[in-house]
Amino acid sequence: MDPGALDELGQRLLEALQHDGRAPFSRIARQLDVSERTVARRYQRLRGMGLRIVGQPNTARLGLVRWLLRLHCTPDAAGTIAEALARRTDTSWVTLASGGTELYCALNTRTADERNALLLEKLPRTPKVLSVSAHCMMRIFVGATSTWHATRFGAAPHEAPVDSGSARSPLPLDATDRVLFAELARDGRATLPELSAAAGRSPSSVQRHLERLRAEGALDLLVDFDPQLLGYHMTTRLWLNVAPAHLRTVGEALATHSAIAFAAAITGTSNLVASGVFRTPADLYDYIDRHIGPLPGILSIETAPTLRELKRLAPALP
Repeated sequence: MDPGALDELGQRLLEALQHDGRAPFSRIARQLDVSERTVARRYQRLRGMGLRIVGQPNTARLGLVRWLLRLHCTPDAAGTIAEALARRTDTSWVTLASGGTELYCALNTRTADERNALLLEKLPRTPKVLSVSAHCMMRIFVGATSTWHATRFGAAPHEAPVDSGSARSPLPLDATDRVLFAELARDGRATLPELSAAAGRSPSSVQRHLERLRAEGALDLLVDFDPQLLGYHMTTRLWLNVAPAHLRTVGEALATHSAIAFAAAITGTSNLVASGVFRTPADLYDYIDRHIGPLPGILSIETAPTLRELKRLAPALP
């Protein structure tokens, strides 16, 4: 698809939705200075192109631990293993990279037993898995996933770095909260009557639950739109080894870069991982040269272009 086929209004609508995925069309229409009917029509057109608004739990805020798995497989097995990981409810994204022999997978675990069942038992016994490394995400600086879109100015509207929730006690959930997470995972813009019917609660009660989840930072509304439809064909994982004294500085700097969809401090030799979205290999080079190079304390960098994304958003709360 020609990236020019998505005009300025379509890109502005994407930007507005990324700021608030549940914003009423009436409010967006005022922001964009168009009619509410025009916004609704454009939204349906974007949905036809693959746009999803998805409500997801903030894992750390709910007491879950997030892991990044890096698997090396034989070329003939990588696709099958990636598809099996994508079917798991505890994985939130799975990508295939590095010549089709390396997989990346984000995993949410609640207990050590859940973690060990996969990392110490299942994966090591999986045929044609050559190696597995697991990296605990200590702090997420920006982005819950690798989903991203460009605005009309070519910059994603990043705000302040993500609060990983580690300083607060896990927020308790009741049955209504869990139903809302399940429904919003299917459609982040599900209406109050729809959510009320699913939860068996009044619209006012559902509204209170939603407001609490959002105010407490437990619910993230994510925009999923394929960057290739906007001309961005170079999604790349960046593995950085940063001197400890500069880890926070570099992570927070990456969070302000429009090309970066996701960045987190992790355990392991590479202590910072990021996902960047670029138009061309030349743009990737320019980003490394102009934005990564000047940052303090970077000891090494490894780049791994993504070949295929098998899963970009988890379907439900674990």
